[in-house]
Amino acid sequence: MTLPDRISISTMKRFIHHLLPKRDLIARHRWLRPFAGNLLHPFLWYLNRHSAARGVAVGLFCGLIPGPFQMLGAAALSIALRANLPLALVTTLYTNPFTIVPLYFAAFMLGNWALGDFGMPETPFVRPPEFDGMSLHDWCVALLEWMAGLGKPLALGLVLLATGLALAGYFIVQGLWRLERGLHWKNRTWRDGT
Repeated sequence: MTLPDRISISTMKRFIHHLLPKRDLIARHRWLRPFAGNLLHPFLWYLNRHSAARGVAVGLFCGLIPGPFQMLGAAALSIALRANLPLALVTTLYTNPFTIVPLYFAAFMLGNWALGDFGMPETPFVRPPEFDGMSLHDWCVALLEWMAGLGKPLALGLVLLATGLALAGYFIVQGLWRLERGLHWKNRTWRDGT
């Protein structure tokens, strides 16, 4: 397999940079301007193996935060962990109206299992509240009541599932990046005849 026959890290970097918001756009945004000092720090925008792996891990972890707080959590953790901010924000989008119920059900069952309830749970799993025409405040209150109704199994399961996804994402990105670099150098040495 030659280098042009596959996607390289540099091709992926160009593609990601093309899709993600630019630093100057954030600096000019009216609501983000007060946070520009933190949000525009260069380590949040630099894309390398470590920052990309941390960004994916942060996004996978924060993607399971309920409600509209996913991106806020991803931004805060990106700043704290020096992760790639745009990649962390984009990665949170793996949770959406189609995936949230199966993910929360898996978290609920994982929490039951971790608490030692290997059979049918005492509290049945119910669907989260829909956002149908509710105000954001009312929906957040309904979401918190729903989560409180599911109790410890959901809370523990969300932490366990988010941590597992974050660790898996981190090591997968690290591994793929190293594999691509190894293939690149192997391909380069083979072409050079050394």
